[in-house]
Formats: sequence, structure tokens, C-alpha cells
Amino acid sequence: MDTTTRLKSLLLAVQQYRGSRTAQNAAHLQEQVEGVSGLKCDQLLSSGQVLPRECVSGLVELAGDPYTSPTLTSSIISLLSQLACDDDSREILHSIYNLSSTLASVIHCHSTTPGEPLVLQCLQVLQKLTYNARIFQSTNYIHELIAFLMTNIQSHNDNIIMPCLGLMANLCRDNHSVQSYIKSLDNVKPFYRTLINFLAHNSLTVVIFTLSILASLTLNERVGEKLFDAKNIHQTFQLVFNIIVNGDGTVTRKYSVDLLVDLLKNPKIADYLTRYEHFSACVSQLLGLLQSKDPDSAAKVLELLLAMCSVSGLRLLLCEVVFKPAGPRLRAAGRRQGGGLDGGRKAESGLALVQWLSSPVEGAESCSLQALQLLKELLEEALGAESVSECVLSFVEMLLPVLLGLLRDLDPAQGDVHLRKHCHRITHVTSLLLILCAEDSTRSLVSHHVSAQLCLSQVESLLSCCHGNSPLTCHLPSSDNDLSQVCAEALLTTLELMSKLRQQVKDMETSFYRMLQDQRTVMPLSLALTSHHRKHVQTGLCLLFEASPLPDFPSLVLGESMAANNAYRQKEAELSVRHVAVQEFPPSSVMDSASGSSKSVHNLAETIQNTLELREQVNHSHVSEIIDVYEQKLSVFASEESRLQDLLKAKAVALFEAERLIAQYRFKQAQAEAEARKLGSLLKEAERGREDLQGELSGQVLEVERSKTDMAELLQHNAKLQKDSEEHQALKGAYNALLHRFNESERLLKELQTAHISLTKQNDTLRKNHEALQLQHEKMASVLEERDEEIRSLRSDLQQKSSEITGLRGELQAEEEKVKEKDQEKRDLEEMVDVLREELNKTEQARKDLSIKVSSLELQKNQLETKLNKHATMIAMIHNLSSGKMKNESLPL
Repeated sequence: MDTTTRLKSLLLAVQQYRGSRTAQNAAHLQEQVEGVSGLKCDQLLSSGQVLPRECVSGLVELAGDPYTSPTLTSSIISLLSQLACDDDSREILHSIYNLSSTLASVIHCHSTTPGEPLVLQCLQVLQKLTYNARIFQSTNYIHELIAFLMTNIQSHNDNIIMPCLGLMANLCRDNHSVQSYIKSLDNVKPFYRTLINFLAHNSLTVVIFTLSILASLTLNERVGEKLFDAKNIHQTFQLVFNIIVNGDGTVTRKYSVDLLVDLLKNPKIADYLTRYEHFSACVSQLLGLLQSKDPDSAAKVLELLLAMCSVSGLRLLLCEVVFKPAGPRLRAAGRRQGGGLDGGRKAESGLALVQWLSSPVEGAESCSLQALQLLKELLEEALGAESVSECVLSFVEMLLPVLLGLLRDLDPAQGDVHLRKHCHRITHVTSLLLILCAEDSTRSLVSHHVSAQLCLSQVESLLSCCHGNSPLTCHLPSSDNDLSQVCAEALLTTLELMSKLRQQVKDMETSFYRMLQDQRTVMPLSLALTSHHRKHVQTGLCLLFEASPLPDFPSLVLGESMAANNAYRQKEAELSVRHVAVQEFPPSSVMDSASGSSKSVHNLAETIQNTLELREQVNHSHVSEIIDVYEQKLSVFASEESRLQDLLKAKAVALFEAERLIAQYRFKQAQAEAEARKLGSLLKEAERGREDLQGELSGQVLEVERSKTDMAELLQHNAKLQKDSEEHQALKGAYNALLHRFNESERLLKELQTAHISLTKQNDTLRKNHEALQLQHEKMASVLEERDEEIRSLRSDLQQKSSEITGLRGELQAEEEKVKEKDQEKRDLEEMVDVLREELNKTEQARKDLSIKVSSLELQKNQLETKLNKHATMIAMIHNLSSGKMKNESLPL
């Protein structure tokens, strides 16, 4: 069974179940939903067909109905999640069918059982829908959804915490209305504390979700300044980079990149990252991720690198990482054009970017455009330096063959979608080549690789895409992403590149001027001059400045084309104002007018062709002027035809808008029915409450009667209490007098206690001083005994020396007598006497030294005795003081 038949059966089953909610119809609808789930539903919603949208409208209505069984609701939500397979489909489900609000209502209905599979399924689909999508806090059930998320994030159920954190991160990111609402809640501080506790969680995904929420809510507040201050931010950088590089899941890596991109929007944190010591190593690891074949991971990494390029300090560091390590081998590698991305060169940082340039147009085209934009930013920074390094030149020499390979293979027969993507790529490539032409050394490299024939064939291909091989079929663009606008932008950047290289490349100047005089370039040039983009206008003016002096430049046709563009834009503005009138325009008359205009244009073209064939035989001097006039008229007819086609497009848009409004009306009707059922249940509850209050009121009346009798008894009891009160007052006076005396006594006691405490402290200090002096006295006594021993030993030595001296003196006298008696023996003993005299002198000197030592020792002894006398007097004083204080303490208080 094909897709259309399946969808028709599903729509019929939805209508039957909506008309009669029987078990049989529910089972049939369940079977049809599961049957469609088994089909390939890629881009089913974005195709613009009416049948899928009718089915989705009915399914969303049933999913939001609280009376639909949970099993059927789960199957419907599973199918809708399968349909949201691309960005366009997710946007359609989110904005047109309000699926986010429907899922929030389902979660609200089952909020009492948050752990059941249906709630978890709704949370997962909501996280998928709300990623990079804006949802306002005024949306239906968004307040209940936020309350549910905050409650369950603070719970202890690990199964529901992670999807709640992911969904909360989506709701808070770049959404000031939701952020303001959450900050205004009363329980936001406990919520912050719970999130801060999650930063120590063992799951990296939980940590990243938590950091994303905290960055969205608190980055510019006091809590955020503490979390992301200079002490913690380097750990946060290391954590995020580790998760991006080593993360095992695409979701975690995606949210990590988003977190770092959001943090880089803060100038202070961006400055912290410029001073992060491991930044170069982290960028090298990020570039290593580009070597994988996963386009989703590569797109997020390139998005992060482009965000880093917005910070001037980081862009310079990125240049150092991308270009400098790849220096030695790139020049030789650039000459090997065939296998340029193979082998060991994949390890180079810059080559990781180049491998995504040649990705297929129908595959990862976003990665290719991001890589081109990143290389443009980095090369612009590198070439803006005072001198271009050899590494950058080597990289450019390697890069040029890859870039020129991207300019080929433009095939108009592959369809408008392919042409649009290819023209976007051509625009980015030529913009990068223009950056390289801004510096002399790299311009010479570009001139060696770019040929006039390549640029000429590129311009011819783009002109054929713009005009469809005929100037009569060109249409004015309805938006900036229109094929003619995209082709015109690519064409003008190619012409600008030819203008930059016209002096360096052979035959480039001739080809450039020839293409400027081609009438087919009028339409792209007029689009650029009438554009609302400053860059396009500047490019058009530069080319017009080059083309206006040329003799065959069609300036008159350019003026007519610009006037037609302006008239078209004015008509477009009028159509947007008169949108209701356009909806009432009869489509048959539009088709007739369009067909009539087309026939008249083709007839006029045939007439011109016949006229030209006749004029070939007659040499008429005004043929070119006649052709210009007819071409102007043809351009006017073409603009009229495009206006009529735009009216048809507006009618189609109006029909689509009506379908969308019908879908919204059905959804609102279902919501109104749900609200009505909810109000009915509330009314029943109010009735039951009223009955309960009536019973309570009758009980209160009985209580009032009882209280009256109690009041009389209380009055009698009050008289008794009055007497007791008087007695109490008398006792109170006596009590106050006693209390006063007690307070006075207590005050005196406190003063005496404080005096006692101070005296006790003084006694303690004196006792400690006494003990210290006692120790010092004992030390001095021991030292004095040692000195006495030394003195006694010195005295004994002195006495011994004195006895020796007296003995020697006696011997000397005996010898002198012998000398007198024996003069003749004196001559013989003269030498012996001299020796004895010398010994006597030495002994005398020793005696003098000993006498000096004895005097010094006696002086030290006197000093020690005086010190000991002082210490003895101090000890006596201390002893007297301590004995007197002890007597005072023994006195009664």
C-alpha cells in the first residue's frame, strides 16, 4: 500500500474515531497509525501536500484530548515524532500545529504520575521540538510545564531528571520571556540550589544541561558571577572541551557547543578564554573531530569555531593553531592535487577543515559553507598582519586547487534546489578568493591557478541559470533566497574576482569587459543596485563604475530594469497591505491574464525575430535602437507576467494560510472543549464543597448556642477571678520588693565574684613568676658552684706555683753565695745561670698571668654574689606578697 492510500485511510479512521469513540474505532485508528509509522515519512510535511497536513491536524487534536486512551496517545505522539525528521518539519509542527502546547497539556494531565512512559515520551519529543526554537511563556500550558519541570528536577527520580533538564535548557536558551518568568517565581532559590548540586553529578549530560540552564538564568546576576568567575571558569572550559572531544553522544556534544557559544557572548568570559592556557591544545583536538564522517558533529564543531572567530583575541589564536603546525609539508602536498586529503596529512590541523570543503552539495552542504566561512575569517586575520608567514602561503597554495574544484560542475538540469545550494557555495568560494586577492603574495598564487576561461565559463553558466537561456523567462525575485537572487549574487562576486585579477591573468581583462557589455548582466546588476543589502549595493556600484565608460554598455536597459525592480517592490508592498483583497481575487481571471500576457509576449518575440530576419538583407542604421526599444517593452511585459504569477503565488499562500487557520481553529476548538470539561468538573467540585459548607454551618450554629451558656458561666468565674486578681496585685507588690532586694544582692555578688576572679588571675600570674624566678635562682646557684670549683682549682695551682717560686729563690741565693765564694766556678757555670734566668722569666710571666685570671675570677664572683643578693630580696618580697594575699583571701566576703 502506497503512502497516499495509507494517509487517506488514516484520515478516515481519525474522522470515524472523532465521530464515535468506540473501542472498535480506537483499535482501527491504532492500526492505521502504526501502519503509517512503518512508512518512510521523510519531508512529508514540508512537501506542502494537503492530505498529510489534514492527518496531522486530526492527530494533534486527538493527542491533546484528555479522553483519548494513553496507548493511542502514545502511538500518535510516536508518529508525530517520526514526522519531525528535519528542521522544516519540526518548525511546522511547532508553529503551525502547536504540537509543543499539545504535549505540554498531555504532561499536565498526567503530572501526578510523572514516571509513566507517556510523560517521558512527551518530554523527549518536546526536547526534540524545542531545540533552537522559540517558545513564549504566554503559550498555553507553558506555565504548568515549567512548574512540572522545576518540581521534578528537584525530585530524586533519576529517570525523569535528565529529560526535564534537557527540556528546561531548551526553554531557557535565548528566551528572555521564559527566563523572566522563572526568575519571578518564589521557589527559584531552592531551584538554583538543586541545580548547583547537580554540578557534581556523575553524568556529564546532566552537568551540561545544568550549566546551560544556569548560564541562561544567572549569567549576568550575582549567582552567575560566582559560578563563572575567574576561579571556576577554567575548570568549566576544561570540562566542556573534554565533553566535546571525548563525549560519547551527539546530544551531549551538541549542548556542550551551545553552552560554550552562549558563554562566548559574555565579554568577560570571552576574555577569560583568550587567557586559557590549554586553548591551543583544545582547538587542535576540536579540529581532529572534523576528520570523522559525522556531519552533525562536524557542523557543531564548525559552529563553535565560527563563534570563536567573533572574538578578536581568539581568532588570532585560531590562526596560529590552524596554519602554523601545517607548514613544512603543505607546499609539497599542494602539488599533489589528486590525493590531497589522504594519508598522514589528515593529522594536520588545517587539513581537517579542507576535507569538508568538497563534501557533496546534497549531503553536508552546511558543513561545507561553514568551513568556507571559517577559512575566510581566519585567512582575513592572517593576511591582515604586517607580514604573511610562510606557513599561511603554503596553506593557501594547497587550498587553491580544492577551491577551484568547487567552481566546476554547475549543471542547471539538476533542479532549482541543487542550483541554489551550488550558487551559495560559489558565492562563498569567490568571496574567499577575493580575500586572498587583497594581499600581493597570495594574489600572485591565485593568479597562477585561476584562468580567464574558468571565470568565463562560470559566468556563462550563472547567466544561463539567471535567465533560463532566454531573457524573456527571467523573473524578479520574491525573496533573498530566490534562485535568481542567489545566482545574481554568485555572478557578481565572480565578476568582482575577474576585476581583481584582470591585470595578473592572461585574457582576463578582455573577458571581464566583454561580460560587462553583455545585456544579460543587466538583471543581476540591477538586482544588486536595488538591493537592501549594503554589500550587494557596493559590489554593484564598483562594477557599474567599471562598466559605465564602455561603449556598448546597456545603460538604458539597466535603468529600465532598475525601474522595473522598484515598481515590483512597490507592488509587493501594496499586495502585502491589501492581502484580503488578493484573497478574493478570482483565480480563473488571474490564469487567463497570465496566459494572455504570455501569448502576447511570445507573439511579440516572433515578430521581432521575423523583423530581424528581414533586416539582415537591408542595412538599416537604426536597427540597434529599435532592438533596445523592443527589449525595454519585453522587460515590461516580463515584469507584468511576473506580477501576475506573484498574484497566483499570493493566492496559494492565502489558501495555505486558510488551511493553517482551519487547523488552528480545530485545535482551539479542542482546547475549548477540554477547558469546558475542566470547568464542568470544577463546578461539580464547587457544588460538593457548598454542601459540605452547609453542614459545617449548621454545626457552627449549635456551637454558638453552646457558647452562650458557656459565656454566662464564664462571667461568674470572672468575678471570682477579679478577687483573686486583687490578692495577686498585693502579692505582686511584695514580690517586687523582694525581687529588688534579690537583684541588689545578686549585683553585689557579681561584683565580688569579678573581684575574686581578678585576684585569682593576679595570684596565678605571681605564682607563675615565682616559679620562673625559682628556676632561674636554681640555675644561677648551679652556675655559682661551678665558678667556686674553678676558683678553688685556680688557687691550688697558684699556691703550687708560689711554692715553686720560693724554692727557686732559695736555690738562687745559695748559688749567689757560691758565686761569691767561688768566682772561678762562676765562669764555668755562667751558661747554666743564663738558662736558669730564662726559665725564671717564663715562670714570672706565668705567675703574672695567673694573678690576672685570679683577679678576673674574683670580680665575677663579686658580681654573682650581688645578683644572688638581689634575687634573694625579690624572692622574699614575692613570698611576703603571696602570704599576705592568701591571708586576705581567707577573710570572709
